[in-house]
Amino acid sequence: MSSEQPTVLLVEDEPAQREVLAYNLEAEGFRVLRAGDGEEAMMMVEEDAPDIILLDWMLPNISGIEICRRLKTRPNCRDVPIIMISARSEEVDRVRGLETGADDYVIKPYSVIELMARVRTQLRRVRPSTVGVQLGFEDIVLDSETHRVTRAGKELKLGPTEFRLLATFMEKPGRVWSREQLLDRIWGRDIYVDTRTVDVHIGRLRKALTRHGGTDPVRTVRGAGYALG
Repeated sequence: MSSEQPTVLLVEDEPAQREVLAYNLEAEGFRVLRAGDGEEAMMMVEEDAPDIILLDWMLPNISGIEICRRLKTRPNCRDVPIIMISARSEEVDRVRGLETGADDYVIKPYSVIELMARVRTQLRRVRPSTVGVQLGFEDIVLDSETHRVTRAGKELKLGPTEFRLLATFMEKPGRVWSREQLLDRIWGRDIYVDTRTVDVHIGRLRKALTRHGGTDPVRTVRGAGYALG
Protein backbone atom coordinates (compact mmCIF):
# COMPACT_ATOMS: atom_id res chain seq x y z
CA MET A 1 0.00 0.00 0.00
CA SER A 2 1.29 3.45 -0.75
CA SER A 3 1.80 6.24 1.74
CA GLU A 4 -1.29 7.88 0.27
CA GLN A 5 -3.52 5.26 1.85
CA PRO A 6 -3.31 5.64 5.65
CA THR A 7 -3.74 2.50 7.74
CA VAL A 8 -6.41 2.34 10.45
CA LEU A 9 -6.40 -0.39 13.09
CA LEU A 10 -10.04 -0.99 14.08
CA VAL A 11 -10.43 -2.80 17.41
CA GLU A 12 -14.07 -3.79 17.92
CA ASP A 13 -15.43 -7.11 19.25
CA GLU A 14 -18.93 -6.76 17.75
CA PRO A 15 -18.65 -8.19 14.20
CA ALA A 16 -21.57 -6.19 12.75
CA GLN A 17 -20.32 -2.90 14.20
CA ARG A 18 -16.78 -3.70 13.08
CA GLU A 19 -17.83 -4.31 9.49
CA VAL A 20 -19.97 -1.16 9.30
CA LEU A 21 -17.07 0.94 10.52
CA ALA A 22 -14.60 -0.83 8.23
CA TYR A 23 -16.88 -0.26 5.24
CA ASN A 24 -17.10 3.47 5.93
CA LEU A 25 -13.36 3.79 6.55
CA GLU A 26 -12.53 1.98 3.31
CA ALA A 27 -15.02 4.18 1.46
CA GLU A 28 -13.04 7.17 2.77
CA GLY A 29 -9.84 5.73 1.29
CA PHE A 30 -8.33 4.11 4.36
CA ARG A 31 -6.67 0.73 4.57
CA VAL A 32 -8.35 -1.09 7.47
CA LEU A 33 -6.86 -3.70 9.79
CA ARG A 34 -9.46 -5.51 11.90
CA ALA A 35 -9.00 -6.87 15.43
CA GLY A 36 -11.70 -8.48 17.57
CA ASP A 37 -9.95 -8.18 20.93
CA GLY A 38 -7.06 -6.49 22.67
CA GLU A 39 -4.55 -9.32 22.36
CA GLU A 40 -5.08 -9.51 18.61
CA ALA A 41 -4.71 -5.74 18.40
CA MET A 42 -1.38 -5.81 20.25
CA MET A 43 -0.03 -8.43 17.84
CA MET A 44 -1.24 -6.51 14.79
CA VAL A 45 0.45 -3.33 15.95
CA GLU A 46 3.77 -5.18 16.03
CA GLU A 47 3.25 -6.72 12.59
CA ASP A 48 1.84 -3.73 10.70
CA ALA A 49 2.23 -0.33 12.38
CA PRO A 50 -1.00 1.62 11.84
CA ASP A 51 -1.30 5.37 11.36
CA ILE A 52 -4.29 5.62 13.70
CA ILE A 53 -6.21 3.29 16.03
CA LEU A 54 -9.98 3.17 16.67
CA LEU A 55 -10.34 1.37 19.99
CA ASP A 56 -13.54 0.16 21.64
CA TRP A 57 -13.56 0.44 25.45
CA MET A 58 -15.54 -2.75 26.15
CA LEU A 59 -13.45 -5.64 24.85
CA PRO A 60 -13.23 -9.27 26.03
CA ASN A 61 -10.33 -10.24 28.33
CA ILE A 62 -8.45 -6.94 28.18
CA SER A 63 -10.31 -3.62 28.23
CA GLY A 64 -9.72 -0.91 25.68
CA ILE A 65 -8.46 1.33 28.49
CA GLU A 66 -5.73 -1.18 29.36
CA ILE A 67 -4.82 -1.65 25.68
CA CYS A 68 -4.54 2.11 25.30
CA ARG A 69 -2.27 2.33 28.36
CA ARG A 70 0.00 -0.45 27.08
CA LEU A 71 0.25 0.97 23.58
CA LYS A 72 1.14 4.45 24.79
CA THR A 73 4.09 3.04 26.79
CA ARG A 74 5.63 1.55 23.65
CA PRO A 75 8.10 3.85 21.86
CA ASN A 76 6.85 2.77 18.42
CA CYS A 77 3.20 3.51 19.34
CA ARG A 78 3.54 6.62 21.49
CA ASP A 79 2.76 8.98 18.62
CA VAL A 80 0.02 6.88 17.01
CA PRO A 81 -3.35 8.62 17.63
CA ILE A 82 -5.92 6.53 19.49
CA ILE A 83 -9.62 7.36 19.29
CA MET A 84 -11.50 5.65 22.10
CA ILE A 85 -15.06 4.56 21.28
CA SER A 86 -17.35 3.90 24.23
CA ALA A 87 -20.95 3.77 25.39
CA ARG A 88 -19.76 5.31 28.67
CA SER A 89 -20.94 8.90 28.47
CA GLU A 90 -20.16 10.19 31.96
CA GLU A 91 -17.58 12.94 32.24
CA VAL A 92 -15.48 10.82 34.60
CA ASP A 93 -15.24 8.12 31.90
CA ARG A 94 -14.19 10.58 29.21
CA VAL A 95 -11.55 12.02 31.52
CA ARG A 96 -10.27 8.55 32.39
CA GLY A 97 -10.00 7.62 28.72
CA LEU A 98 -8.10 10.77 27.83
CA GLU A 99 -5.82 10.56 30.86
CA THR A 100 -4.95 6.98 29.92
CA GLY A 101 -3.56 8.29 26.65
CA ALA A 102 -6.45 8.41 24.18
CA ASP A 103 -6.21 11.36 21.80
CA ASP A 104 -9.98 11.59 21.35
CA TYR A 105 -13.10 10.06 22.89
CA VAL A 106 -16.28 9.27 20.93
CA ILE A 107 -19.51 8.25 22.65
CA LYS A 108 -21.86 5.60 21.24
CA PRO A 109 -24.15 6.00 19.41
CA TYR A 110 -22.14 8.31 17.21
CA SER A 111 -22.44 9.91 13.81
CA VAL A 112 -20.27 8.09 11.27
CA ILE A 113 -19.70 11.39 9.44
CA GLU A 114 -18.43 12.99 12.65
CA LEU A 115 -16.21 9.99 13.43
CA MET A 116 -14.63 10.18 9.96
CA ALA A 117 -13.98 13.89 10.53
CA ARG A 118 -12.28 13.11 13.84
CA VAL A 119 -10.12 10.47 12.16
CA ARG A 120 -9.02 12.98 9.52
CA THR A 121 -8.30 15.57 12.23
CA GLN A 122 -5.94 13.19 14.03
CA LEU A 123 -4.28 12.17 10.76
CA ARG A 124 -3.75 15.83 9.89
CA ARG A 125 -1.55 16.02 12.97
CA VAL A 126 0.60 12.93 12.33
CA ARG A 127 0.39 12.44 8.54
CA PRO A 128 -0.57 15.78 7.02
CA SER A 129 0.32 14.77 3.45
CA THR A 130 -2.56 12.26 3.42
CA VAL A 131 -5.22 14.92 4.01
CA GLY A 132 -4.18 17.54 1.48
CA VAL A 133 -2.02 19.69 3.75
CA GLN A 134 0.81 21.72 2.22
CA LEU A 135 4.20 20.87 3.74
CA GLY A 136 7.29 23.04 3.91
CA PHE A 137 10.94 22.48 4.78
CA GLU A 138 13.47 25.27 4.27
CA ASP A 139 12.89 26.36 0.63
CA ILE A 140 11.01 23.18 -0.35
CA VAL A 141 7.20 23.22 -0.58
CA LEU A 142 5.13 20.08 -1.17
CA ASP A 143 1.45 20.39 -2.02
CA SER A 144 -0.10 16.97 -1.43
CA GLU A 145 -3.41 17.96 -3.01
CA THR A 146 -2.00 19.08 -6.39
CA HIS A 147 1.07 16.78 -6.22
CA ARG A 148 3.38 19.71 -6.91
CA VAL A 149 6.79 20.28 -5.38
CA THR A 150 8.78 23.50 -5.63
CA ARG A 151 12.19 24.52 -4.35
CA ALA A 152 13.09 28.19 -4.13
CA GLY A 153 10.02 28.84 -6.27
CA LYS A 154 11.04 26.47 -9.07
CA GLU A 155 8.88 23.45 -9.81
CA LEU A 156 10.51 20.04 -9.47
CA LYS A 157 9.58 16.96 -11.48
CA LEU A 158 9.25 13.94 -9.18
CA GLY A 159 8.04 10.45 -9.94
CA PRO A 160 5.23 9.00 -7.77
CA THR A 161 7.62 7.04 -5.54
CA GLU A 162 9.97 9.98 -5.07
CA PHE A 163 6.99 12.19 -4.22
CA ARG A 164 5.84 9.75 -1.52
CA LEU A 165 9.37 9.50 -0.13
CA LEU A 166 9.65 13.27 0.10
CA ALA A 167 6.21 13.56 1.71
CA THR A 168 7.22 11.00 4.32
CA PHE A 169 10.43 12.88 5.09
CA MET A 170 8.70 16.26 5.21
CA GLU A 171 6.06 15.08 7.66
CA LYS A 172 8.79 14.54 10.26
CA PRO A 173 11.99 16.44 9.37
CA GLY A 174 14.99 15.15 11.27
CA ARG A 175 13.52 11.70 11.91
CA VAL A 176 15.76 8.87 10.74
CA TRP A 177 13.90 6.28 8.65
CA SER A 178 15.43 2.85 8.15
CA ARG A 179 15.19 1.22 4.72
CA GLU A 180 12.75 -1.33 6.14
CA GLN A 181 10.50 1.42 7.54
CA LEU A 182 10.50 3.22 4.20
CA LEU A 183 9.67 -0.02 2.41
CA ASP A 184 6.65 -0.53 4.70
CA ARG A 185 5.50 3.09 4.36
CA ILE A 186 5.99 3.52 0.60
CA TRP A 187 5.54 0.04 -0.88
CA GLY A 188 3.66 -1.75 1.90
CA ARG A 189 4.03 -5.23 3.38
CA ASP A 190 1.97 -6.87 0.65
CA ILE A 191 4.67 -6.38 -1.98
CA TYR A 192 8.23 -7.73 -1.81
CA VAL A 193 10.78 -5.07 -2.68
CA ASP A 194 14.53 -5.34 -2.09
CA THR A 195 15.94 -2.77 0.32
CA ARG A 196 18.38 -1.64 -2.38
CA THR A 197 15.38 -0.30 -4.26
CA VAL A 198 15.08 2.34 -1.54
CA ASP A 199 18.62 3.53 -2.27
CA VAL A 200 17.82 3.82 -5.99
CA HIS A 201 14.77 6.02 -5.37
CA ILE A 202 16.59 8.09 -2.75
CA GLY A 203 19.22 8.77 -5.40
CA ARG A 204 16.54 9.92 -7.84
CA LEU A 205 14.96 12.13 -5.19
CA ARG A 206 18.31 13.76 -4.42
CA LYS A 207 18.92 14.41 -8.09
CA ALA A 208 15.51 16.06 -8.48
CA LEU A 209 15.93 18.19 -5.37
CA THR A 210 19.30 19.57 -6.48
CA ARG A 211 18.50 19.95 -10.18
CA HIS A 212 18.24 23.75 -9.93
CA GLY A 213 21.04 24.12 -7.40
CA GLY A 214 21.05 24.11 -3.62
CA THR A 215 22.46 21.60 -1.17
CA ASP A 216 21.19 18.06 -0.82
CA PRO A 217 18.73 18.10 2.12
CA VAL A 218 18.56 14.29 2.42
CA ARG A 219 21.00 12.99 5.00
CA THR A 220 22.40 9.47 5.04
CA VAL A 221 22.80 8.11 8.56
CA ARG A 222 25.34 5.33 8.37
CA GLY A 223 23.94 2.03 9.58
CA ALA A 224 20.53 3.55 10.27
CA GLY A 225 18.90 4.97 7.15
CA TYR A 226 17.90 8.40 5.83
CA ALA A 227 16.55 11.67 7.19
CA LEU A 228 15.57 15.08 5.90
CA GLY A 229 17.80 17.75 7.38
